[in-house]
Amino acid sequence: MITPEKQIQRALRHVAERFPQGNEPVLTDIVVRVFPHSGEVKFYDDDERELMRIVIPEWIHGSRDVDFYHKVTPILRNAISEVRTEVVDTMSLLRPYTFVMQDEDGETLTDLYIVDDHETVIISGNLLEGVNEDLDSFLEELMKE
Repeated sequence: MITPEKQIQRALRHVAERFPQGNEPVLTDIVVRVFPHSGEVKFYDDDERELMRIVIPEWIHGSRDVDFYHKVTPILRNAISEVRTEVVDTMSLLRPYTFVMQDEDGETLTDLYIVDDHETVIISGNLLEGVNEDLDSFLEELMKE
């Protein structure tokens, strides 16, 4: 049986075919919309054009799990990370761009993958993770001097 991560990687390869390397870069983000009732994962561009859809059987009836989206987020991020250099980074997308996870109603839940126009790649989704601790440490050092 193919794992959810492998299914997502395969879908990302199909999405990448829509934006082949060498073509004129397109200004768009990639939206990953997850449907917990049906286990569907749909990929869209900014104009709501569906690029690809898959069904992950293990995710069917995920709406029964209150932590469903928290559980699938790392799976989506890992899948993107695993095919990043061979697939994601070769897509003809104009920088900056983002892979965004949305719920079934189209509400943005988190950024899965962010690329800015200076080659910065962020996969964690939390841009400022740990910044408070860093600032506290910095201020503490300043106060010592």
